[in-house]
Amino acid sequence: SRCTVDDRVTRVAWLNRSTILYAGNDKWSIDNRVVILSNTKTQYSIKIHNVDIYDEGPYTCSVQTDNHPKTSRVHLIVQVPPQIVNISSDITVNEGSSVTLMCLAFGRPEPTVTWRHLSGKGQTFVSEDEYLEITGITREQSGEYECSAVNDVAVPDVRKVKVTVNYPPYISNAKNTGASVGQKGILQCEASAVPVAEFQWFKEDTRLANGLEGVRIESKGRLSTLTFFNVSEKDYGNYTCVATNKLGNTNASIILYGPGAVHDGGNAASRVAAGLCLWATLLARLLLDF
Repeated sequence: SRCTVDDRVTRVAWLNRSTILYAGNDKWSIDNRVVILSNTKTQYSIKIHNVDIYDEGPYTCSVQTDNHPKTSRVHLIVQVPPQIVNISSDITVNEGSSVTLMCLAFGRPEPTVTWRHLSGKGQTFVSEDEYLEITGITREQSGEYECSAVNDVAVPDVRKVKVTVNYPPYISNAKNTGASVGQKGILQCEASAVPVAEFQWFKEDTRLANGLEGVRIESKGRLSTLTFFNVSEKDYGNYTCVATNKLGNTNASIILYGPGAVHDGGNAASRVAAGLCLWATLLARLLLDF
């Protein structure tokens, strides 16, 4: 802070509110950050090192002349970069639950807090508030949420929260497969789930295991494969893939067929729909015959 004086001045002092910081060259403040810069016939100034928010407020330069006292006032405004001081931890919830994320920030001026959802499709603006509420969360809303605190004093402070959404298995790919006798045959079953699904394979009511001769089951991530290294006639037929996690299970029927066999090459869902349609057609024909 700087105060202009002239040669008529007899006494000068700097005050913070009612506390004397300096009187002439004599330091009254016990704060080591406050120092005198100049005390000349034309200027009387002090300096505060490492300013913090508690230094904000009015400062008064008091000048005593032969005629009368004079004061000059200045108000110190302290700007503080934005800082996120509290944010929600990473969280795991079940699909359909309600979620509240918190991001508390400090700064002067008060920072603006915004939330963005970082997904595979890019950044999506979600909310301009310290609290982000998601009602009935879906699997598409999982991922990282970015909180940004901005007040234009310095670069924004940015933190992230990871939201994991659990949901039961859904078999997205399970196609019938053809293979000749003596050749390799591979059945594949793909299931989306969080946590990752565990797979089981059945033929009719019998569960298949890796110990069976000529058969190998491999499950990694969302994909499970059932491999026949040397297909025989007895291997042809209907197989069931079961995908399970702690929220539930689902299954799909997959056929291993030989050359010339009538089959539907679609996935499990389309085969169910086709089966219902065929049954409805047969029923209608029977009714017409009567």
